[in-house]
Amino acid sequence: MKLHQYAVSVRWTGNEGSGTTRYTGYSRAHEISAVDKPIIEGSSDAAFRGDPRKYTPESLLVASLSQCHMLWYLHLCTVAKVVVTTYADHATGAMTEHDDGSGEFTEVVLHPSVTVSDESMVQRGLELHAEVHRYCFIARSMNFPVRNEPVVRLQQ
Repeated sequence: MKLHQYAVSVRWTGNEGSGTTRYTGYSRAHEISAVDKPIIEGSSDAAFRGDPRKYTPESLLVASLSQCHMLWYLHLCTVAKVVVTTYADHATGAMTEHDDGSGEFTEVVLHPSVTVSDESMVQRGLELHAEVHRYCFIARSMNFPVRNEPVVRLQQ
């Protein structure tokens, strides 16, 4: 067994002069950084007084699931000799907020659209999406369903 560790820094940049003296008196702006990587500007969801132009923890969670699925899928396709020429995903996540302000994700659905180079690869390309869940570190760590609704097409 191997242990992998990851380090990131999150720095709040939203003090507008009076700190958190009032709920409406501060910005939810923050920066996510790591050594030798570009800064990601973050905020809370617009529903929670955030900036809709910035990434939220919720959108980054959905993106992480989509990235992990894609990277494992491409690997499994390589091993299975399925030649992928394009891959795009439009992932969606659902979160329930409770009356007390708490909440949790209830589902993420990945919608990968894949192009393969030969007709003989289409069926196996579809099947490999189901196998990804055995490997994706992020999906295996979730306590809610992560589904995928893939489309695999032949390159024109």
